[in-house]
Amino acid sequence: MVDDATPAPIELRAVRKRYGRLVAVDGVDLTVEPGTFHCLVGPNGSGKTTLLRMLLGLTEPSAGEVSVPDVSLGTAFQRPSHYEDLTVAENLEVFGALSGADPDWSDAVLERLGLDVVSGRIAGDLSGGYSRKLDLALALCKEPAYLLLDEPLGDLDDVTKRRLVEFLGEYRDAGHGVVVSTHNLEQFADHVDRLTLVHEGRVLYDEPRESFPARDLQTFYVERVLSAVESE
Repeated sequence: MVDDATPAPIELRAVRKRYGRLVAVDGVDLTVEPGTFHCLVGPNGSGKTTLLRMLLGLTEPSAGEVSVPDVSLGTAFQRPSHYEDLTVAENLEVFGALSGADPDWSDAVLERLGLDVVSGRIAGDLSGGYSRKLDLALALCKEPAYLLLDEPLGDLDDVTKRRLVEFLGEYRDAGHGVVVSTHNLEQFADHVDRLTLVHEGRVLYDEPRESFPARDLQTFYVERVLSAVESE
């Protein structure tokens, strides 16, 4: 379950992030609302991961303001965050103890993600798909008010992708905020409530569901990026 009170949104205001001479994010305004499924989409190197890290409060902007409410946040990036020398079950026990997670909720996540069949396996021996699902389970361990994921479908087979997307939709329906950084929109088309297109550190498009096509989102995104490139 979520907090009794609806959490405040996560907000970025005119944020800019530099790494030396490289401008990774340039003057971005972005709001993530509770109880919504928000997709950040853009080519590799467009600034999606940097934006995600700023939304989480993990990276300080070089300029601008970041407002993150005092609620639980869960995240999974492309690099594994689990303990590779522990079993799947031991990872959940450790993360659960550190976060004060409800054991019943952790067990439900384990089963829902299909990790119960490998609960006794050493995490370092897992396939790429199971490794990705373990990181997601750890991100969900404390049932965060906001769940922010970087390319969550990587290394997953088509059946697992579909089940995971359905699970994320259900998580949103339960009142949680879900943010997904991706370059493949079609898998999320049935669930996305807000779409933000990012290119070269800037926002090209940021609109709610009623403003973008219900289908063929990948073509919509690609055409927007190509149009931006041609106008440069």
